[in-house]
Amino acid sequence: MGFDYTDFMPRIELLTEINAPIEKCFDLARSIDLHMESTKQTGEKAISGKTNGLIGLGETVTWRAKHFGIWQTLTSKITEFDCPNFFVDEMVKGTFKSIRHEHHFSAADGGTLMKDIFVFESPLGILGGWFNQLILTCYMTRLLEERNRVIKKTAEQRTSV
Repeated sequence: MGFDYTDFMPRIELLTEINAPIEKCFDLARSIDLHMESTKQTGEKAISGKTNGLIGLGETVTWRAKHFGIWQTLTSKITEFDCPNFFVDEMVKGTFKSIRHEHHFSAADGGTLMKDIFVFESPLGILGGWFNQLILTCYMTRLLEERNRVIKKTAEQRTSV
């Protein structure tokens, strides 16, 4: 019987109801420009790969942002894509051991239900697991909630993406 490090792999699930068509919500969720707007508090910028517009299957983007006082870069790739229902971005290079962010969309009551499933693993084994539990899960949840707030506000205000 060994130690299971998957106990330290946080899974964040968020549900956001948006009073807008599913296609609009899907496109806003994959908008590089809107992502930068939602993370302006970290100074996040797309610096390589797809740096503006709508990211699609097989495309990558490299982000540069300041987290915990340290400038970091992270490259993610769209690995799964089913417009307008689902897409996945996964880290291919960065500080984390792994990140997988699933974006699910379904039509609901004349609007859209957007569901995020965000799973990540920090490096450093058990030390990374403790950091996840004590600090990082809450921090990442707040970033995702702000992103979803911006998507919802934008989708409900604008008539086009």
